Amino acid sequence: MSLPGTNLPSTVAALIPAAGSGSRLGQGPKAYVEVGALSLLGRSVAALAPYVGEVIVALPAGMELPPGLNARCIVGGPTRQASVHALLEATDARFVLIHDAARPFLPPEVIRAVLDAAQQYGAATAALPVADTLVAQQPDAQKPDAQQPDAPLWGALTPREGLWAVQTPQGFDRELLLRAHRQAVQDGIQATDDAGLVARLGLSVALVPGDARLFKVTTPGDLALARALAPVWDSR
Repeated sequence: MSLPGTNLPSTVAALIPAAGSGSRLGQGPKAYVEVGALSLLGRSVAALAPYVGEVIVALPAGMELPPGLNARCIVGGPTRQASVHALLEATDARFVLIHDAARPFLPPEVIRAVLDAAQQYGAATAALPVADTLVAQQPDAQKPDAQQPDAPLWGALTPREGLWAVQTPQGFDRELLLRAHRQAVQDGIQATDDAGLVARLGLSVALVPGDARLFKVTTPGDLALARALAPVWDSR
């Protein structure tokens, strides 16, 4: 059986680490925050479910999935990396998609492209070429005395050519990513990005064009933007 719009078999799982506290957003566990009458988690599950054999979500201990979600859940770990590792151990799928629940606006074409690239390269991530000017903050020791000590100051410009901002979903051969996670544990490495764990093994990770609407809801400003976008997204 093939998945809609891909060459992958149905033995693919979507894994959503959603065990974080959402402290920067300040509204309790972020996955349960509603955007246009749907939770962030509900939107991510609904986007992924048609393209995978199953969706598995890592939640904080004692919490359950919102009603009606086409997914099963496990207890997450103390860090995102630990939650993803637990999710990988909870499935025997040939390929996996890792997606942040806090990125609720996930276009189908991005899912298909990441799945196709994961099949070809073993590891792939949605990403966008950096469009903004990038500048490093001056070290505190270089600040003139006349400047307010709490104000970051403009330092060296960083060329943006060839730089990409990483998004999710990220797609992997499950055994490859599991090996990367086990190696990270052995080496005492803590990371917030699964593709980076694969890259540190010296393996290639394909960069798949993502979407500006795939922004991550992290701050109250992000949440306001998501709630403004939701009616437009839902009317497609």
